[in-house]
Amino acid sequence: MPHILLVEDETAIAATVLYALREDGHEATHCLTAGDALRAAAATYFDLAILDVGLPDLGGFALCRRLREARDLPVIFLTARQDEADRVLGFELGADDYVPKPFSPRELVARVRAVLRRGRAAGEEAPRALAAGFEHDSEGLRIRYRGQLLTLTRYEYGLLAALLARPGAVLSRAQLMDRVWGEALDTGDRTIDTHVKTLRAKLHAIAPDADPIRTHRGLGYSLEAG
Repeated sequence: MPHILLVEDETAIAATVLYALREDGHEATHCLTAGDALRAAAATYFDLAILDVGLPDLGGFALCRRLREARDLPVIFLTARQDEADRVLGFELGADDYVPKPFSPRELVARVRAVLRRGRAAGEEAPRALAAGFEHDSEGLRIRYRGQLLTLTRYEYGLLAALLARPGAVLSRAQLMDRVWGEALDTGDRTIDTHVKTLRAKLHAIAPDADPIRTHRGLGYSLEAG
């Protein structure tokens, strides 16, 4: 069942879209703000995002850029703006479709199906080789290390997936907290460090000679780029 992220601050519009998506057999998660959407995307795998351009905290275009820092997520923009320049900007950002308001929920769902079909035809979510001997099947939420499937908790998976999305980049504890533990308000640095420790133990059990997760004191963590 495809999982759709809907980011729309008008609750009446969101309600009609959510109903249409679920009636068509999709799982759907609704967020009112870009901040909520970023936290949801850090903890959950989505097959497609529907983004309102005019969000209260961060515009839909900027949200698209942030979401795509982690992976090439298919995006459909919703907007009340009719300017050609806005449509052009949306497509330059890599939008898969652009739907002006007012719109028919049934037509939007048909566009969602079309974008998902194109993604499947392109083999977008096939497992792919990553840095330092990892293979990440993001659709199946599975990570292999040196050919062996890792048994991971939810947060261990989220932490490793965040590091795998940007091999070699140093992610601060605050960035990891936002991307992986966004909804857990009582999470602190000690929790992140503990999960890194358990992850290292699982990787060490497979390859005792390697330590792909690097600690940068006072900065954060990174994953070997190669």
